[in-house]
Amino acid sequence: MTRRTLLTLVTMGLLAVLPPVFYLTGNPFYLDLATRLTILAIAAVSLNLILGYGGLVSFGHAAYLGLGAYAVGIPAHHWLYGGLEGIGLNTTSGLVQIPLAVAVCALFALVTGAICLRTKGVYFIMITMAFAQMVYYAIVSIEEYGGDDGLVIDSRSELPGISLDDPLQLFALSYVGLVVAMGLVRMIVNSRFGMVLQGAKGNNERVVMLGLNTYAFRLTAYVVSGAIAGFAGALLGNFTTFISPEMMDWTRSGELMFMVILGGATTSAGPVLGAAAFILLEEALSSLTVYWHLPFGLLLIAVVLFGKGGLVGLLSRREGGK
Repeated sequence: MTRRTLLTLVTMGLLAVLPPVFYLTGNPFYLDLATRLTILAIAAVSLNLILGYGGLVSFGHAAYLGLGAYAVGIPAHHWLYGGLEGIGLNTTSGLVQIPLAVAVCALFALVTGAICLRTKGVYFIMITMAFAQMVYYAIVSIEEYGGDDGLVIDSRSELPGISLDDPLQLFALSYVGLVVAMGLVRMIVNSRFGMVLQGAKGNNERVVMLGLNTYAFRLTAYVVSGAIAGFAGALLGNFTTFISPEMMDWTRSGELMFMVILGGATTSAGPVLGAAAFILLEEALSSLTVYWHLPFGLLLIAVVLFGKGGLVGLLSRREGGK
């Protein structure tokens, strides 16, 4: 067993055990913090697929979080206030909302990715951010869904045998979702598909010369990444019970990128460790000073400059394996 594999197992083990223990011992705040951490880690894992393994620097990934959250909030809003009871479909059901969130984000990724992937470098970065901002301003302009003020989700998604109103069950669903997302990304990158994706990151022209359509491979990875992030958005909407366009602002995309880079791109545990470090540092520093952004930024810069491979690289002494 490599150090990285052991680190992944220890990280996921601690994440599974500590939050419920804190909750059962009278510290529910830490369970809420862990639930938020887990949901954002799913989004970071999805970004790692295209950023870490595909070399695609997307500055619009938070758009999928926002779209996934609104795919929960909008159907619930219409069910409660728009008279949808007569259509014969319970739009507060998680069996409707969560697949809808995944499908909407996958479709958005397909349409925008087909355009974005025609570019590269800084042009790709800017066009992904542009699409995200287009969605941001589109939601802001819709007053029925709260506009800039956001939308309250009065009823969480209803799932068979699961009550998302129970903090422990919501955390458990988020944790299982994170494990599945990590397993899916690991399976993809270790497959022939993943080898082509990583090869295109290293030398796209050479892979094309081998007769492989790297555009199609990258677009598929982009769609899968968006779908996973949409699932994270659906969970985030259920967790916060409040959604706003701020969820999909370009600064949120930057935070997801920081999580991936801070933890260690192209590793299984990296996005999880990065999300944990990001959120815990944010929480700790913000409780000490209102100017917490400065020391937080300096710490991030130090890790990027001196901790090659991120936290995973530091903790595993850069041994091989994922």
